[in-house]
Amino acid sequence: MAKAARTPAHSPIVGITAPWPLIMGIINVTPDSFHDGGRQDSATAIEHGRKLAAEGAAILDVGGESTRPGADDLSIGVELSRIIPVIEMLARDGFVVSVDTRKPEVMRQAVAAGANMINDVTALRHEPQSLTAAAGLDVPVVLMHSRGKPSDMQSLLDYDNLVADVHDDLSMQIQACVAAGITRDRLIVDPGIGFAKDAEQSAMLLANLDRLHDLGLPVLIGASRKSFIGHLTETPCSEDRLPGSIAAALWAAQQGAAILRVHDVAETVQALALFRTLCYKDFNNNTAE
Repeated sequence: MAKAARTPAHSPIVGITAPWPLIMGIINVTPDSFHDGGRQDSATAIEHGRKLAAEGAAILDVGGESTRPGADDLSIGVELSRIIPVIEMLARDGFVVSVDTRKPEVMRQAVAAGANMINDVTALRHEPQSLTAAAGLDVPVVLMHSRGKPSDMQSLLDYDNLVADVHDDLSMQIQACVAAGITRDRLIVDPGIGFAKDAEQSAMLLANLDRLHDLGLPVLIGASRKSFIGHLTETPCSEDRLPGSIAAALWAAQQGAAILRVHDVAETVQALALFRTLCYKDFNNNTAE
């Protein structure tokens, strides 16, 4: 049987070179995130981040505002009060930290506090100053495809051609970033699983993930514990979606994703280790002729 195909090794991301996806561990310092909202204040979030790093997370993604479907907007002050102590301590510990935010002022203060990367679910479209702010910070930026706001995005599901529309929308925003002074080597794209997409659309994007590679940028996939898994596997509770999350991670890895954003780092790392061995080790070399 032929081994699984994948794309070549990616250029270094936040200074890390790896032939296999980097794991981004999720740290939600929020009371209302869809999976782990309310579990972590600053102190517990810091300890959780250390745990995720010990389990194999190369990047720790810290967010203080829930962007789940239907979520309300949060003030800048509250968001900063949640995430800055966490970012400062994790950065002081030497970990690579990403800030999950759509607000330019939060981006600036997070990077000043030690964040090495920006992860924006609006692809720098939330405010007119977003592009300028990111251009001046000189850190990598994740551009995620989405539509509208969390409060209304699940009503914006009409596409002429889902995969082509997401591809073209990301391509246009890449051009806008370059025009604003953000070099291509700082950009990462994310198709936005579950953001202005229903379950079938999210699955379709994953199934056609290879179509995004002609954008010429690393691809991040965040499918962990999301509702599309629940819909397709009849598991309404996010606590029961680990098996589906692992399946999505393995598929994305096989399709050449550069970063996997996950809640369950240890389990994903273990699954990837075995999957990589089965896919790419030449066992025939160990067979006597």
